[in-house]
Amino acid sequence: MRALAPPRHVAIIMDGNGRWAKERGLPRTLGHRQGVEAVRRAVRTAIELKITYLTIFSFSSENWKRPADEVDDLMGLMKRFIRRDLVELHEAGVCIRVIGQRQHVDSELTKLIDDAVELTKGNNLLTLVIAFNYGSRTEIAGAARKLAAEVAAGKLDPSAITVERMANALDTSGIPDPDLLIRTSGEMRLSNFLLWQTAYSEFVFLDCYWPDFDKAAFEGAIHEFRSRERRFGGLTQRSTA
Repeated sequence: MRALAPPRHVAIIMDGNGRWAKERGLPRTLGHRQGVEAVRRAVRTAIELKITYLTIFSFSSENWKRPADEVDDLMGLMKRFIRRDLVELHEAGVCIRVIGQRQHVDSELTKLIDDAVELTKGNNLLTLVIAFNYGSRTEIAGAARKLAAEVAAGKLDPSAITVERMANALDTSGIPDPDLLIRTSGEMRLSNFLLWQTAYSEFVFLDCYWPDFDKAAFEGAIHEFRSRERRFGGLTQRSTA
């Protein structure tokens, strides 16, 4: 069996920051800070491996249920990541795209996100998609409302609602579906992440916590992906090349 080509698009559920910290007797906030370092490593590795899309689950819409001080720290980390890394990412040719809702996000962070997206929109070496305040069910419901509004306005016939049109109404419009989804920390579920987009993705679940995710772990997941046979419901292998 011929090995698959490297994945074009990798999505990552970055899980285990809190447990990483707890096992070391450290505050959860320090686990999140170490998680940001792992993000930086993942971006560098994606560039080295010539992956063209990397999507990371930064903040779930369900994460608002966490203690207020932890939520504030996560918001602060997002701000610091943009302020510290934006110039380097831009110079490296990284295009930043942020998906998710803007509700509850303060105006300072919203402006930082908008400025980062605007500055890097012309870059094409790697598209870094940050799922922030994101929930897939909310995304799908929003896409359905968009199409329903077009139908109600007489601009769209219901029979014209296809899989492709639905996909174009999602936050990820224009982004290819992930070939590979990686989740760290040993958990084996999607947690409301890219439910539509991962219909035919390969899943790799790693036991390591996200702060320990390094180049070797990334390359190991890629190796596992390339060893598989993807059929997409058919009988023959299809490459992602």
